[in-house]
Parts: sequence; C-alpha cells; structure tokens
Amino acid sequence: MILIRAVNKCEVCGALNHKPHPTTGAEVILTIAHLDHIPEHCEEDNLKAMCQKCHNGYDVEHRKKTRRMARMSGEKQNELFD
Repeated sequence: MILIRAVNKCEVCGALNHKPHPTTGAEVILTIAHLDHIPEHCEEDNLKAMCQKCHNGYDVEHRKKTRRMARMSGEKQNELFD
C-alpha cells in the first residue's frame, strides 16, 4: 500500500526504486519507515516509503538516543556487580 501511494519512489527525495540514486549513484531500494520508530505501529499515516539515504538520515537521531540509553543501562547494570 505504501509503495503504491508513493508511486514507487522515495516520498522524501523522489528517488526511483531500483534506479541509481540522483546524488549517490547507488541503486535505490525503497524501505518503509515507521515515523514514530515503533515497529508495531503500522497505520498508514505512520509509514513512509524512503530510499536508504533518506531513511538513514531520518533515523540518525533516534539511533543516537537508543545507543545512549543502552549505554546508560549497561553502566547501571555494571554498578550492581561492583
């Protein structure tokens, strides 16, 4: 449904699926991004077709936050064993 809505192109930059990306030249493989980063939330308004470049850019802050939280959690667990 999302790829049909997107007419088989990135809904952010317009790169066409399975064609060279206009800025990188790499083959575009469209992915479906969860805008709220919750995989279980699959309502159509929470999903967007994105090329790898746009999807990675969209997720960068979320990944930093997730890594930071995991690191903090690991530090707290280490304190229990000290």
